[in-house]
Amino acid sequence: MVDFKEVTIPEGDLIEVKDGQLVVGNRPIIGNLRGDGIGLDITPAMQAVVEAAVDKAYGGERRMVWCPLYAGLEGLHHYGSEFPDETVEAIRYLKVAIKGPFTTPIGEETHVCLHCSHQQYHPGQCDKCGKDDGVTERFRSINVRFRQHLDLFACVRPIRYFEGVPSPNKYADKVNFVIFRENTEDVYAGYDFERGSDMAQAIIKLVEEKTGRQIRSDSGIGIKPISVFGTSRLVRKALQWAVAQKLFSVTLVHKGNIMKFTEGSFCKWGYELAAKEFGDVTISEKKLWDELDGKMPAGKILVKDRIADSIFQQIQTRPDEYSVLALPNLNGDYLSDAAIALVGGLGLGPGANMSDDIALFEATHGTAPKYTGMDKVNPGSLILSAVMMLNHLGWNEAADLIIKGMEGAIRDAEVTYDLARLMKREGREDVTEVSCSGFGQAIIKRM
Repeated sequence: MVDFKEVTIPEGDLIEVKDGQLVVGNRPIIGNLRGDGIGLDITPAMQAVVEAAVDKAYGGERRMVWCPLYAGLEGLHHYGSEFPDETVEAIRYLKVAIKGPFTTPIGEETHVCLHCSHQQYHPGQCDKCGKDDGVTERFRSINVRFRQHLDLFACVRPIRYFEGVPSPNKYADKVNFVIFRENTEDVYAGYDFERGSDMAQAIIKLVEEKTGRQIRSDSGIGIKPISVFGTSRLVRKALQWAVAQKLFSVTLVHKGNIMKFTEGSFCKWGYELAAKEFGDVTISEKKLWDELDGKMPAGKILVKDRIADSIFQQIQTRPDEYSVLALPNLNGDYLSDAAIALVGGLGLGPGANMSDDIALFEATHGTAPKYTGMDKVNPGSLILSAVMMLNHLGWNEAADLIIKGMEGAIRDAEVTYDLARLMKREGREDVTEVSCSGFGQAIIKRM
């Protein structure tokens, strides 16, 4: 057992990874980061739903053991830092954790208040909320730093429709796919050089000398690396998911018609990885049509690719043709948000960041500090992320109960204010608006 300064590891079963497989006992210890702002409300709602589902599914033989971890405002209070090293090490030790949303500064101010997200040019008392224990120097995204420090290379976003959620798309009921977005390369590992800077001018000159191509001298310059290593492990993760969940296809999404040696190579290397490591269970779209006349062999996973701009049309017009999509970082960023809008944006959808050994599940929305402590907001994102966590642990029965409960609550229109407003706008008269914790209880009641 590792000794930590502020983290107390409760009695339970430590999750292990042996031979690439997760080993999970009946009382797994799960890292739990409350988050800032509405994390105060949605995290307890999520815990109550998960505990009820696990108890109902396994009759008390299994249960979650929550281990509180600290970052954001709680990290500042416990360690004097919004991103404590000990929290990173605790997640690495526990292997699985779930977190609420964290404040991310976006302006130029030097300091930010982690209570209310207000930004200002001095430390001490917050000019907006008046509290004096939450102001810290501005910092880089906590979410991004977790991904980088733990090498969580795959951002996983399941997108599915729940009957009863108002949606702008006529084919929303056919949406049920998972996005695997590469988390460490492309623009996340890129370099951005200001117009007129020495580096920008040097690159412009080098390009002209080596290729003869001219770039306007008043241009800013960006570099985006995409590697064989980064591509291979992301596509491998997507294929492993497709195999485990018995899904029918994996689609490589790219802009290789223009960027042939970055995004085009992402596509090429993805196909090569599929053929080399999953050749017994996959078939390429080219082989399907060139050799099999379009007749898909039973039990095989189709590996195909689509140009990035066209996929935005296709997920709207024929979404049921896709089950897993694997993308470089920036394309995946765009597509994730566009896709969740297709199905009405329930809590903005679930998400996880994963490596081969570690999984960090998360709410995929902001902290909404004006609603903190009001027991008002939709906890759906974090609850559905917990469903992903249960599937990751192999506790599919409990995960299925939560989905059943959420389907029932939405179908019966017993929902939080955001969905209630949309449902009423569409003419429903049987809507019951409930609190954040009330939505959790509505889900539990229908398991």
